[in-house]
Amino acid sequence: MTQIHHTVPQDNNESHEAIHQPDTSALKSGAQLLVDAFLEEGVEYIFGYPGGAVLPLYDTFYNEQIKHILYRHEQGATHAAEGYARVSGKPGVVVVTSGPGATNAITGIADAYSDSLPLIVITGQVATPGIGKDAFQEADILSMTTPITKHNYQVNDVKEIPRIIKEAFHVANSGRKGPVVIDFPKDMGILSTDSPVDNTVNTPGYFVNTKPDIDEIQKLNDYLKTSERPVILAGAGIHFSKSNALLQQLVEKYQIPVVTTLHGLGAIPYDDPHFLGMGGMHGSYASNMALTECDLLINFGSRFDDRLASNPDEFAPNATVVHVDIDPSEIDKIIKTDLGIVADVKNVIEALLKYDTEKINHDAWLTTVKSYQQEHPFKYVDDPLEKFCKPQRAIEYIGEITQGKAYVATDVGQHQMWVAQFYPFQTYGQLITSGGLGTMGFGIPAAIGAKFAKPNETVVAFVGDGGFQMTNQEMALLNEFNLNIKIVLINNGTLGMVKQWQDKFFNQRFSHSVFNDQPDFMKMSEAYGVKGFLIDDPKCLESQIDAAFLHNGPALIEIRISPVEPVLPMVPSGKANHEMEGLL
Repeated sequence: MTQIHHTVPQDNNESHEAIHQPDTSALKSGAQLLVDAFLEEGVEYIFGYPGGAVLPLYDTFYNEQIKHILYRHEQGATHAAEGYARVSGKPGVVVVTSGPGATNAITGIADAYSDSLPLIVITGQVATPGIGKDAFQEADILSMTTPITKHNYQVNDVKEIPRIIKEAFHVANSGRKGPVVIDFPKDMGILSTDSPVDNTVNTPGYFVNTKPDIDEIQKLNDYLKTSERPVILAGAGIHFSKSNALLQQLVEKYQIPVVTTLHGLGAIPYDDPHFLGMGGMHGSYASNMALTECDLLINFGSRFDDRLASNPDEFAPNATVVHVDIDPSEIDKIIKTDLGIVADVKNVIEALLKYDTEKINHDAWLTTVKSYQQEHPFKYVDDPLEKFCKPQRAIEYIGEITQGKAYVATDVGQHQMWVAQFYPFQTYGQLITSGGLGTMGFGIPAAIGAKFAKPNETVVAFVGDGGFQMTNQEMALLNEFNLNIKIVLINNGTLGMVKQWQDKFFNQRFSHSVFNDQPDFMKMSEAYGVKGFLIDDPKCLESQIDAAFLHNGPALIEIRISPVEPVLPMVPSGKANHEMEGLL
């Protein structure tokens, strides 16, 4: 018979114990059941920050059955879990306390939801009797996170913990991936049960279709046979389905040019002759012209967001549009499609590769769009008299010395777009960035999470001086865990992207976008025991970057750039893709 027990002081009377105390050999606390469930799921790391409501959990973490990483802020912990999830493909696990601990994690939860990253976030909660009574550090986290999670739970029966954890991992990491929140009242960690573990997944309303209909594949193949100007748009779905190699086979077989989204970078190698670059607001001329002139657009795993399709009415105006996505809600949401295929991208490409395509040839079209790439490549004006370093050259050079193989985390802003334009990504999961939510402060903790996932790989974080000051406290982890991460601080003394928009659209009224005072970042780096490299002379740019990357340990590389350096080209908000400005 199942029994649930509160932990009680032991009675010293042995005979009384024998008569009245149950056999506790099979009892497990809710906290231990949680850890056992994590171990069952193969959890390597917990990213977290303790507090009163989760002390029973943290007492169980004391023996380190699973490695816990103590972050300096809950937002940092969630971004680190995102970085880990992006690179490893496994859910990142976060544990935070109730009230402000949980609300501090909301930004990371919303970011993961926007970018389809699997997280399991355990939020502490006040004990069950105090819920709804405005208890100390109580917050209604279920209501707050309902719009930004795939699902959320509140544990109200200790016996349910194994099942909830099993379901949460299943939901987070299947279909369109995303975050799941588990609100965990304090007493649920203390209560014990001898109930047999039941972790059966029971999600009757949750169904994921991964297989395409054969008629849909036939129709797509027919489109390819008649198309003269096809383009593939590769989004994050290529990465999540691990179909990079298949995509490369497909484009070589059909000779189709490829445009990627920001999160699709690396879907095809940077130097592949079919790759035109990133499309959209700060995309390449060749990509945006190909999107405009194509007669067939095949979208693999992108959601047609507004940074790609700023003017949906004029997006790919002459194209038959095929949209492949595992999430049915994305089909026809922004761009009207002629063929919507709800399935895993990998399964669609595999099915398409089975067709005989001897008569299909798109060499002439590929030659045309490659000429656009030669006409207006990503480039910058390198003035030998310029006193500031060029951020584009810094990123380009780091790409050269890392052979395009580094895992690259970015913050949000101008440097993020320069990285997208100039770093030569080669494959899956290399770019770790906040795309949909555009979260400043993402870069450093996400890079740390990525390094835990790939400890033997080169990890580089590119940050701006604005976002750097939001989460740089996480640098404390670099020496603590011997994490050889190179942080490249692109410092222009401004909120660069905000200032660029004010320059163009607000008559140069630079309202609160310039930092009138900055800390000494080199001294800050020293305070964290991280070697600093200040590069303020363009002539020393490459030699100083070499020195920093040769340094055996973490480094902060501060590169001083011009406060008026813009990201170009640019499609103004609301304009069509071909209406690019600032072409060099």
